[in-house]
Amino acid sequence: MTGAEEPSPPGSPEALPYWQVNVPPHERTTTCPDFLVDVSAKDQGILSTPDSQYTPDTWPAAQRKVAANQLHLFQRKPSELRRYLAFAWAIKRDYGSVLNFILTQRLRWTAPVVPWSRVPFECEADDVKVLRNDWPYGIDQRIVHLVVWTKFEFEEDPATGDLAEGARGAIEAYVRRTFVEKGVAEDRVIWFKNWRWLKSVQAVEHFHIMLFDPDPEFVREVTHGDVAMCDKPGN
Repeated sequence: MTGAEEPSPPGSPEALPYWQVNVPPHERTTTCPDFLVDVSAKDQGILSTPDSQYTPDTWPAAQRKVAANQLHLFQRKPSELRRYLAFAWAIKRDYGSVLNFILTQRLRWTAPVVPWSRVPFECEADDVKVLRNDWPYGIDQRIVHLVVWTKFEFEEDPATGDLAEGARGAIEAYVRRTFVEKGVAEDRVIWFKNWRWLKSVQAVEHFHIMLFDPDPEFVREVTHGDVAMCDKPGN
């Protein structure tokens, strides 16, 4: 066989270790690869799931998770999570940290990051950059996942850790003029900002945009032709 075999039920003698699932037999390693040694129990559980048993989020499912602020329920397809973890491990090895890679290779911003204005979106040309999400969640292929990176920070409610009302309003206004007023139907765009403990990149402010089946030309325009790292050869 050339495809990856599905594992036996957990607990059976033939059950595969998590690092061998979704891997063709001839590519499996006896020992766990370095990039998977220290993964969380949650990630081990995802990695142990065959891709054939994974169901991508539909647009309504993504809308419900965002509306309920249940952002922790977003997950990557098991084989894509494996690719993401391998990529992140290599980035830390080669660049010292994911932050260094994001700043130097994706945003092209100089550290320390200093905004032209601390007022959100006052100078979008200098302080805002829209890129494709390098490693999107497991979602319907018609959903485009973008990340809006900002040099300024958004105020949070110290009691809840969620966005303060003023910051939420500023993002809402930005989403409206950048996407809705440019032709994206209101029911085809959602945005969310991860809780601090969910962020993979802590030191640069950002929030997420999901668009359902948008015009590809519009996406190229708003991202200036950006290509996600997961879609580049060799990753």
